[in-house]
Amino acid sequence: MRLHEKFGHVLTWTTLVNALPSTSGQINQPSCRFAHKHSQKQILHDPTGFIYDMLYWEGKFHQNNISYNSNNGISYDGTNIDWVTGKATVKHTFSAASKESLQIMLYTHAVAGSPEAARFLSPENSAEAPRIAAYIMQKKLQTYLKFNETYPGFGGFLPWVSADTQDMTPRPDWVNRVPGLDNGELVWAVYGFIQALENTGNKNYQELAQKWQVWMDYTKTTAAKIFYKGNGRVCTVIDIKDQSLPVNHPDQSYLCETKDLLDDPFEGEIFTFWLQFFGGLSKADKQALWEVKKSQLVSVDYKMGEFGPITVQKDQRRWLNSETGFWFSSHETWKVLQMPYYDIDLVRRVFANAERVRTCNSVATKLPGMFASINNITDPSTGDVTGYISNAGIPSISNQTVQELDVITPYSVFPTILINKSVGLVWWRSMVVAKKMQNIYGSTESTRIDGTGVSALLTWDSKVTTVVAILGGVTNFVRQKMKADNIYDEFVGIIEAEYSRVFTHLEGEDVDFCLPQETVPDVGLVDFTLCK
Repeated sequence: MRLHEKFGHVLTWTTLVNALPSTSGQINQPSCRFAHKHSQKQILHDPTGFIYDMLYWEGKFHQNNISYNSNNGISYDGTNIDWVTGKATVKHTFSAASKESLQIMLYTHAVAGSPEAARFLSPENSAEAPRIAAYIMQKKLQTYLKFNETYPGFGGFLPWVSADTQDMTPRPDWVNRVPGLDNGELVWAVYGFIQALENTGNKNYQELAQKWQVWMDYTKTTAAKIFYKGNGRVCTVIDIKDQSLPVNHPDQSYLCETKDLLDDPFEGEIFTFWLQFFGGLSKADKQALWEVKKSQLVSVDYKMGEFGPITVQKDQRRWLNSETGFWFSSHETWKVLQMPYYDIDLVRRVFANAERVRTCNSVATKLPGMFASINNITDPSTGDVTGYISNAGIPSISNQTVQELDVITPYSVFPTILINKSVGLVWWRSMVVAKKMQNIYGSTESTRIDGTGVSALLTWDSKVTTVVAILGGVTNFVRQKMKADNIYDEFVGIIEAEYSRVFTHLEGEDVDFCLPQETVPDVGLVDFTLCK
C-alpha cells in the first residue's frame, strides 16, 4: 500500500510543499512587511493578529529546496537570499540533529491539530497540515533507517549530514564523528512527536508512532555505549573507529574527541537526561552524572545602570579545546523548549529573571534588539555570509566575556516568548522593522545594530525556534509521555534538588520586563524588492 493510500488522502505535490509566495496578492494574505502595520502598543494589548501575520510569512520558509528535501524529508540548514530581491539563491544542503529537532517539534504541533502550526504549514487549507507533517515524517523515518543500515556505527544518532541526495551521508568533516548535544535535542523531539501521534486516536498515525518508537528505542540501547565513559563523564563529540561497523562489533570503538565533557546545565543537559532515564546506567553512574555537573550550575546577580540586582543562572564551564563557551546567548536556553522544566516553580522564576535581564540589558546598553549565536552579515558583492558569531550574549554574567556585540537576531526572543509572549514579540518586531529584515520567506537572519548590513539568509535556527516558542514548545507532549513512562517524578526531583541547592534567594523578581526604546537606524539599505 502506498503511503498516501494508507493515510487515506492523496497527497499531491501542491499539498506537500508550499508554492513560492505570491507577490500579486491573494485572499487574506497579509503584507510582506506586516511588522510596520502593528504597533508595539497593539501587540502588548493583544498579539493575536500579529502572530497570525507572522506565522503566515514565516511559513513560507517551509518549502522544498528552501528548508527541506521533499524526497527524503530531511531538513536543510536553509538558503541564502538575493541581496536585491530577497529570492532564494544558494541552498545550504547540510543539516544536523538540532535542525531536525526543530522540524520535528513543528510537526508535533501540526499532527496535534494546532491552528497556529497549520497557519505556518498550510495557511490555504489548515486541514492539510497534519497530513503534510505525517507524510514528511514517514519519509524522514525511511531516510533515518537507511542511514542506520549504511552507517551502523552511529548507533542511530546523527552527525552533521549532507541532505541533498536521496540517502543522507555524513558531511566530510563529520565522517566517523558524532555530537552529543544536538542528538539530545533530536531524541526528545521524537519523544514528543510520538506522543502527539498517539493522542490523535488515528490508527494510521498511531502506526507511524510505533515505527518511530522502534527507531527511538534503538538509541536507548546505544547511547551509553557511544557517549558515556564512566564516572559521570559524557563526551561532547565522539570519534568512531569505523562508522560502517555495528556498535557492538569487536573491532568497533568510541573515544572522546577531546577532554571536553557534556556537563552544562543548559541545552546539553537534555542528553544527560536521556542517559539518566534510558541509558541502562547503574544507580551509581546516574548519581555520578549529576556530581560531575554540580560545579557548572551557578547563581550570579546582574547589575547594569538602573537595573538590578537580578539573580540569574550562569554557566562556569569552558571547553578546553577551543574558545567555545557560554555567553548568555538565547540559544543556550533550548532545553526549556523540550522538557517540562517550568513545571518546577523555582526554575521558571530563575528563567523569568533571565528574560528580565535579556530585555533590560538591551535597554541599558541602548540596543534595538537582543543577542544570540548567529550568522554574520552578508557581503553584497559576493552574496556570501561573512562567518558565524558564536560569542554573542551578555558579558557581565557569562563565562566568556570576550564577545562580538554588533549583530542582533530576531530569534533571540524565543526564551522571552516562553515567559511573556507579548514582550517577546515586541522585541521581535523591533528587529524585523529594520531595513531588509523581512522577505518573502518571513524574517531575515540578523542585522547589524548600526543598520549597515544584514545576513541575507534563512535558517531553521533563526526562524523556527521562535515559531516553536509561540506554539509553546513541546513540553506538554513530553510531560505526558514522561508520566506514562514513569520518569516524570524523577525528573522533577532531580531538577528541584539541583536548583534549590544553588538558588536560595532570588533578587529582582519585582523588576518589570523592559520594552524596546531604540531602533535600528536607516542608513540607506533598501528593502528586498519582492517584499512590500
